[in-house]
Amino acid sequence: MISTAALPHQLNREVVIRASRETVFRFFTDPVRWAAWWGAGSTIDARPGGKVVIRYPNALEALGEVIDLDPPGQITFTYGYATGTPIPAGGSRVSIRLEAIDAGTRLKLTHDFHDAGVRDEHVQGWRYQLSLFANLVSDEVCAAAGSAVDAWFGAWSDPDSAARETTLARIAMPGVLFRDRFSALEGRQDVTAHLDASHRFMPGIQLRRNGDIRHCQGVVLADWTAQGQDGQERARGTNVFVFNTAGQIESVTGFWNRHP
Repeated sequence: MISTAALPHQLNREVVIRASRETVFRFFTDPVRWAAWWGAGSTIDARPGGKVVIRYPNALEALGEVIDLDPPGQITFTYGYATGTPIPAGGSRVSIRLEAIDAGTRLKLTHDFHDAGVRDEHVQGWRYQLSLFANLVSDEVCAAAGSAVDAWFGAWSDPDSAARETTLARIAMPGVLFRDRFSALEGRQDVTAHLDASHRFMPGIQLRRNGDIRHCQGVVLADWTAQGQDGQERARGTNVFVFNTAGQIESVTGFWNRHP
């Protein structure tokens, strides 16, 4: 094991990920998820003494071994390059700690080095890699975001009040927020009542998604079109959906691009 005295220089980096600690930690114990983060050919044997392999897209290979594993809170492993430069294989130490917070998980990374210059060369690398990682985890959490968005729009179109309520209970948090130029709603009950009124005053209204959703770290943009009973377009716009750590809709903000 590398001694602390031999690695006096630290790089520290934090990132918040909209996912539970358990979900985040899976990427440190599942070789398939590990490779999805680092690249094809990367692997990890998630046990003390297990081998760590990172293969970057430029064919550079980093090697190490797991020192400590404490699910779902921490993993520590050694890190160095197969070439031996600028760090010999296993010649530095990486510790990743996961802290549960309201927004999901705060990931705290510490990378210990023997040389301050080598540490500084890795600052942007970790900034980039942890950004990729946050997106990768969020993509998994929000894998069904497109279906949830379609169900949200479907609830606005469904004439059956009970069915609308069931749909919202499935896809949205109890305290879901909805804001647009005609709405300032808090909670599923408020949204349900608003939908009841919409169908009373605008019978036959249909709301549909246009094109693919755009997702980044729990935030989704979705374009929509509203049609009247006669099939004519009444309005179009874009909704911003925010998803929680369980992949449920936390809030929706609607922007009207065109309205008669």
